[in-house]
Amino acid sequence: MWLLFGLGAIAFAFLNLLNFNKRKNSQKFAFISLSLTCLTLVAFYWDGAQRVVSEDWAGLMDTMPTMSKALLVCTLASILLNGLPLFRKENNKF
Repeated sequence: MWLLFGLGAIAFAFLNLLNFNKRKNSQKFAFISLSLTCLTLVAFYWDGAQRVVSEDWAGLMDTMPTMSKALLVCTLASILLNGLPLFRKENNKF
């Protein structure tokens, strides 16, 4: 589930950038992308909690170290991609 949310967040972040470059209002895409990023984080940690409850220690040791780093990189990328139009918009006002 978290993988689908993450891919959706990336797709909407790029739609946000494309609409911003076309001078269209892209706030809806930014909101959807950041919302999907939050849902990705929640779904990832929910998956980890379910593995703890079911005592799947091998699954935790296999997935958590690698995926937590990948999740951090993707979250930072989503924040930066969605924040880029905001910073460009502020610079264009001056």
